Amino acid sequence: MTSKKVKVQSHEEDEAEQMEAKSDSGEDSSDDENPDIYKGDEGITVDFEGRNPIDSDSDGIKQMLGQLFVKAHIDLNELSGLIIGQNYVGSVLKQAYTDDDDEEEDEDMEDPCQIVFGVTTAINLTNKQDHPCIKQLQKLIFEKAEKYATDSVLKLFREALQSGSKSTALLLNERFVNIPAAVCVPMFENLIVEMDRARVKGMPYKFDYFLMFVKYYQKAAAGSKAAEVLYSNDEEEYFIKDSLASFDYSVQKETTTALAGNWLEEDEELQPFRKVLLIEANKLPDIIGTVKSLIAGAVSN
Repeated sequence: MTSKKVKVQSHEEDEAEQMEAKSDSGEDSSDDENPDIYKGDEGITVDFEGRNPIDSDSDGIKQMLGQLFVKAHIDLNELSGLIIGQNYVGSVLKQAYTDDDDEEEDEDMEDPCQIVFGVTTAINLTNKQDHPCIKQLQKLIFEKAEKYATDSVLKLFREALQSGSKSTALLLNERFVNIPAAVCVPMFENLIVEMDRARVKGMPYKFDYFLMFVKYYQKAAAGSKAAEVLYSNDEEEYFIKDSLASFDYSVQKETTTALAGNWLEEDEELQPFRKVLLIEANKLPDIIGTVKSLIAGAVSN
């Protein structure tokens, strides 16, 4: 089992607020204006690293998929198996372990870090379209698109997924809530390198488009205050900005609670949504570069 050596320190901070402040033009923000900000005095520091997915990660990967495709009719066991089966591309996020743990792993051939905290990968939807879980995923996409997307957006999704002339991948960027956006940068950078390496070897990782599901929550407008959108993964706002097309659908009926991350004092119920993005594949490096710059600026302040 190989560590990608993409270690990131995770601090319980309001990184989302810092990123937003860095990207906004002169608009002030404060804790008083954001009642959902975590206001406790607890704090932890954890080292994470990306690792090749292995068989024992199956349940953890399935859990990540389950929180994205909540109660959808998709065989998550099979989808998890596809991710593990292409473990030369993509990573699972795990807590970093020490050299002593590494020696024990060599002796016991077991993973000392069992918990999967996140998964970042790309699955070729074009050459895996005969798998039942991929057929189920496409059925979900078009059932929602036909109901909620505009005609022009639906046409773009059909071209990407059904025309046979385009190669499209499902881009997964899923992790536990409150793990900050900083962890996504080395995970995505490694993914890009791994896809490039796979293409050189003649593997089918040259894509025209990426398809991506974004989790977000909406707080209804109150009085003079406009409706507020909160993203589960803060960096995905920048994927949205550079997407070619998108549509939204509610998952309120599929969820029992709807709370976004960074809550403590005022656990306010929010309406959960999914936004489905179609992203031109050649834009991915620039998107990651933008996120990396924003995070670096937030950390230096």
